[in-house]
Amino acid sequence: MKKNLYLTFLLAVIFHVNLFAQQNWGGGVDNETLHFGFKFQYVAAEYKIQKTAGWRGPFPDPIDGTDMVPAQLISLSSPVSKGFALGFVSDYKLSENTNLRFTPGLVFSDISAIYEFDNPTYSVQKKVQATFVDLPIGFKLKTNRLNNYRAYIIAGAKYSMDIVSKKKKDDSALIPSEKYLKSVPNSLWYEAGLGLDLYFEWFKLSPEIKFSQTTKSVLLDKDRLENPYIAPIDKMFLRNFQFSLFFE
Repeated sequence: MKKNLYLTFLLAVIFHVNLFAQQNWGGGVDNETLHFGFKFQYVAAEYKIQKTAGWRGPFPDPIDGTDMVPAQLISLSSPVSKGFALGFVSDYKLSENTNLRFTPGLVFSDISAIYEFDNPTYSVQKKVQATFVDLPIGFKLKTNRLNNYRAYIIAGAKYSMDIVSKKKKDDSALIPSEKYLKSVPNSLWYEAGLGLDLYFEWFKLSPEIKFSQTTKSVLLDKDRLENPYIAPIDKMFLRNFQFSLFFE
């Protein structure tokens, strides 16, 4: 009888110590008012294109009146392009279940638009080379911690600056059929996502998925009349899906 009581007491102590240790996993990061970390991101990006009423063309050259591209459009789309990002995390604790997060990063993602023409049938892919400095800020709303797990949602906004050289956007010397599709260098986005905090002994790992889209059109259309690849587009929004791993 005493042996059974002793064994029961020992198991209870072990369970209590183990539970207490698990509750403090994560290096105590949740107890800090301000903490830091870093992130890795997979980015899938595309353009959301709104076409003009006469998007099929043809689009005449404003100088001599001839067609800039000797065919009509039958399709205009933007395939999903893959990219990646690296960055840092600054997290400020507002309450037990709310944090303010600033997660700046460098994003490498080339986005494309595909133009399909008829007579004869052929396609042209216009790629916009983009390297962004992202400055996101958002509110992280968390559930109560359950052992070494905690779910959360996040919502906020970000400001992005394209740091690609202007030389890669200068097409003034090119003929109309070889001109570029261009986007504005700076943009404001809204974001929303969800994730899961996983607590390990010395750190916290947070896988997260998030959707982002620009609040305004990113089309740089100052040379619309001379560019057959800009002429059929009324507005063009940039949006992406991000899968992130945060280490804190």
